Amino acid sequence: MLLTGRLAETVVRQTALQVQDRAPVDFEVHVLPITVAALMHTTWVERKLEWSTGWQFDRVLLPGYCQGETAALTGRYGIPFESGPKDILDLPEFFGLGRRKAATLDRHSIEILAEINHAPRIGLDAILQIAEHYRQSGADLIDVGCIPGEQWSGVGAAVSALRQEGFRVSIDSFDRGEVTAAVEAGAELVLSVNQSNLDWAIEVPAEFVVIPNESRSLDSMQPTIDAFRSRGRRFRIDPILDPVGVGFATSIERYAEARRRWPDLPVMMGIGNVTELAEADTAGASLLLAGLCGELGITSVLTTEVANWCRSAVREFDIARRVIQFAIENGTIAKNISSSLVMLRDPKRKELGENSLTNLASQLKDPNYRIFAERGQLHVMNRDGYWRGDDAFEVFDQLAQTNTKLSASHAFYLGYEMAKAMTALTLGKQYQQDEALNWGLLSRPEASALDRRHRAIQSERPASPDEGAAS
Repeated sequence: MLLTGRLAETVVRQTALQVQDRAPVDFEVHVLPITVAALMHTTWVERKLEWSTGWQFDRVLLPGYCQGETAALTGRYGIPFESGPKDILDLPEFFGLGRRKAATLDRHSIEILAEINHAPRIGLDAILQIAEHYRQSGADLIDVGCIPGEQWSGVGAAVSALRQEGFRVSIDSFDRGEVTAAVEAGAELVLSVNQSNLDWAIEVPAEFVVIPNESRSLDSMQPTIDAFRSRGRRFRIDPILDPVGVGFATSIERYAEARRRWPDLPVMMGIGNVTELAEADTAGASLLLAGLCGELGITSVLTTEVANWCRSAVREFDIARRVIQFAIENGTIAKNISSSLVMLRDPKRKELGENSLTNLASQLKDPNYRIFAERGQLHVMNRDGYWRGDDAFEVFDQLAQTNTKLSASHAFYLGYEMAKAMTALTLGKQYQQDEALNWGLLSRPEASALDRRHRAIQSERPASPDEGAAS
């Protein structure tokens, strides 16, 4: 028997079936009256588990995070109660079937509009270059952002050039001339329409985004919605997401109310109002905003990459929308699905520990330097010594006193690796000598690291048969 809570029931049943197909074991899943299985305690389980006289099981697996001793449950029911894996997706590995399958992130239900801001000011070549970057990052439509109060005579040419390169295009303008030229050139979506431009927008043959009037009132959207519906025109609505600190919470309530009021209408959210207008790394915000969209049934977002901290925002949201889709479809939380959005720190860290490092240092018989980063300190060792500390310059000075014949290339190699190790210590990342640090979706491989070290060492001495490779 697998005990679980309501939230994880679907994924527990699916995972159990996968294991059952590959191993000589039969499962039954029993759902206890709790939402999150990780909050269970064995004393609570004893109170809430209503044992049926017809049940016959060899053992009962509790969620791995369940607290308390299992002995009392085993004694009461006469069969073993055990802690299972902390993550139900690790159930195959728990039964000896190898590591769990990676999540399949090939599905999503949210469309990304990536805006090219101030397009009239940057030239056609730059527009095409930015658009291609957005396409490679996962954008579905390229939004051409115009400048309020100005009319851009080149908008038609820009849209036409984008269409020739295979881009789907939207136009962000309230100017009638710009909108008309863009739509004639192939733009399929117009941002935006309300009572201020409804009189002419209703005649333009394209889909529009209906927004509130300046009051941010949902009621103010109704006349525009009614006008488009009466003409059989395509449109989506955007209640407007306000920046953090100046109405963000209220605007989230507005989206929830819009979904209740108009359950049949497609909804768009301008997430750039949060990612661009709050000075913080955007990966976490992207996942949170994708979660809001997924739960509220919001099917398109508008974002951009103007601020430097947003330079990978489109790619981040592309991953986030896929993670959220997987979580929703599998009835699980957005954890242990993909670590691509964990960039500043690492999902997990492993350490050898004091005793293991000391023992390793005592056994080294060659001059190759091993570098470790653990417990707030840099650890460097070879047969000549074991140097440690929280200042890379001081550690290097200590080892240089022992090895006074370091070549420039070897010193550069050690400095580069020690800098990586100190970065890992500072941010809480895993450091592995000669391997790139893990920056999630921004990771860059270091294919030449081992070769670089080999050449640096060989520049100082001939190879010796008893010198093994660094561990």
